[in-house]
Amino acid sequence: MAVTEARGATARGVHAALVERHRAVLPSWLSLYYDEPIELVQGSGRRVVDGEGREYLDFFGGILTTMVGHAVPEVVAAVQEQAGRILHSSTLYLIRPMIELAERIAALSGIEGAKVFFVSSGTEANEAALLLTAVARRSNQVLALRNSYHGRSFAATAVTGNRSWSASGFSPLSVSYLHNGDRRHGALAGMDDSAFLAACAADVEEVLATTTAGEVACLIAEPIQGVGGFVIPPAGFLSTVVGAVRAHGIPFISDEVQTGWGRTGSHFWGWQADGVVPDLMTFAKGLGNGLAIGGVAGRAELMDAVSVNSISTFGGNPLSTAGALATLNYLLDHHLQANAETVGARLLARLRPLEAELDIVAEVRGRGLMIAVELVDPATGRPSPVLAGAALEAARRNGLLIGKGGLYGNVLRIAPPLSLTGAEADEGADALIAALRRCGGKEN
Repeated sequence: MAVTEARGATARGVHAALVERHRAVLPSWLSLYYDEPIELVQGSGRRVVDGEGREYLDFFGGILTTMVGHAVPEVVAAVQEQAGRILHSSTLYLIRPMIELAERIAALSGIEGAKVFFVSSGTEANEAALLLTAVARRSNQVLALRNSYHGRSFAATAVTGNRSWSASGFSPLSVSYLHNGDRRHGALAGMDDSAFLAACAADVEEVLATTTAGEVACLIAEPIQGVGGFVIPPAGFLSTVVGAVRAHGIPFISDEVQTGWGRTGSHFWGWQADGVVPDLMTFAKGLGNGLAIGGVAGRAELMDAVSVNSISTFGGNPLSTAGALATLNYLLDHHLQANAETVGARLLARLRPLEAELDIVAEVRGRGLMIAVELVDPATGRPSPVLAGAALEAARRNGLLIGKGGLYGNVLRIAPPLSLTGAEADEGADALIAALRRCGGKEN
């Protein structure tokens, strides 16, 4: 991909000056990508332009959030129209687009008689779901998975099983962690699928018998762990674990913040791959295509569990829900779930040969347009966050924006808008392959 210099040499230093201002007034723990961080100022489709005029192909979509593409006319028009009428009222008043959006999501949820509550982010959605089950079950005990990520608030970090994202050991919840679906790392690595699933089922029983007391509020789990490195469990993992906890009457919360809306290609929701209908389901990110929106959908008896007064000042506001409705309509009208499956398979086919070609690539995995490349030190085979950082930088220099994550920070995350074309998939693959060959010492 050609990198343009639209603003010329006079724009040099724009980013450096902005970094200084950022560091002066924002917390030190607010992460920035790249040795020389960039500002994104404009986008169209799957492409963005930075503050110094450089153009990139966007394969991360603002952390899986720009779902249908940048500056999509139908979404822009809906936001503009709503902004010209009213921006805000709060849930103390009827909000037509909120009601319409809730009706659509309830119908799509797969949960019989579902009700929907809107918030402003995935973190807040998980917080709300945890509250609902804690109230309904009269318990603060929660089951979560190791290597999970559920947000940055007090309760959400408590159920995050990844030390890199857990800011504090203090918690309003008593959390017990189960094995996740990762077959590459940990005590269950190397097992075949049957033995792995049996061990996970046994682990549920052992954890319930040894680390919990009385009623457990819920199990919360991501069908594919996002920040954890797009960890894709073996078929039957979710149904095995959920089946084991439901035998004890424990509800299941499916965190669909990253897997929802057809991103995995094969299914609209991540839980559908194992056929386990959740009791509650959280969502966010892609629904707003960049607007701040999240929510919970679930069984009416859980959704109605709160008996005190409650409102949402910003959740379900007219602007976000009008934009989300337009985004959802665009997604469905343009069959973007099917596109994610087709184009994702094309991208995976281009990247999987790197496992054999480069000794720094331990695994290429993915489902739909949710793809990961796991990097290791070729001398030791251990996870290499250094190589992941180098690959991130090299991809940017090649005009491609990607993400990274994983328990050890050694996994490249590839999650472009679901409207990605085949030609753009090839273009991005070329840029990423060149970056990885450079990092692996096999640059042409």
